[in-house]
Amino acid sequence: MRTITLDTATLAYDDVGPDRGVPLLLVHGHPFDRSMWHPQLQHFSAERRVIVPDLRGYGASPGAVPDWAAFADDLDGLLDGLRIPRAVVAGLSMGGQIALELQRRHPSRVAGLLLADTTAAAEPARAARLAMADRLLAEGMDPYAVEMLYRMVTTRAPAAVADHVLAMMRGTDPAGAAAAQRARAERPDHLPRLRSVAVPTVVVVGAEDDLTPVSDARTIADLVPDAELAIVEDAAHLPNLEQPVAFNGVMSRLLAQVDRGGDRSATSTDWLPAK
Repeated sequence: MRTITLDTATLAYDDVGPDRGVPLLLVHGHPFDRSMWHPQLQHFSAERRVIVPDLRGYGASPGAVPDWAAFADDLDGLLDGLRIPRAVVAGLSMGGQIALELQRRHPSRVAGLLLADTTAAAEPARAARLAMADRLLAEGMDPYAVEMLYRMVTTRAPAAVADHVLAMMRGTDPAGAAAAQRARAERPDHLPRLRSVAVPTVVVVGAEDDLTPVSDARTIADLVPDAELAIVEDAAHLPNLEQPVAFNGVMSRLLAQVDRGGDRSATSTDWLPAK
């Protein structure tokens, strides 16, 4: 683990792999930390530079975001500090929403997008999001973690995966998580601007995700020009952990496309078909 002090935050992060190809930036979801991406860090750091931060208020990154834009601006500052002009940005759930915000606020940073188990719409239940922030502060993370475990992963998930997910949720700072929930309640609607996204994009979703279901993924894929949709079977909200081989295959396709200059016309037999 490394740390970097920005103007407004200190971020913990991993920076692993050779400086070859376009770097990969992995953005975790709520209420997780950078260890969510362990299978992808292990796999892709053999071939390229992989940057995996703890978002502000999560994992080993202290503090709490004052607003939604801060998440994207923190990532922009991190890439500045690491002297990385552009990266392929992969985000899952809240991380996918942050990836879209980064692409909106700092478009030159983003060479490609992987949006996993996420939605591009504005918050549909603002009051519930704010109430959840209050609940996390009042109760701590444990009740929420136990309640949400088998919505994050299927009941068939390997015990080690379920244990890891539960530990991440329980280990999250309630203050950081609550601040993020309040910020998410105010996030903008990205749906109207998706047709202007001009970088290679893939949308991934677990077939059994009921938090951000396949219909949400289809909406994004239908709006982003030439976006690919991949549905990962036998996975819920965290297909990168439940089905890492399948998920990594999707990510490999996107990275190869970006490395060769963003040619969207190529085909590959190992690409997961959409349903």
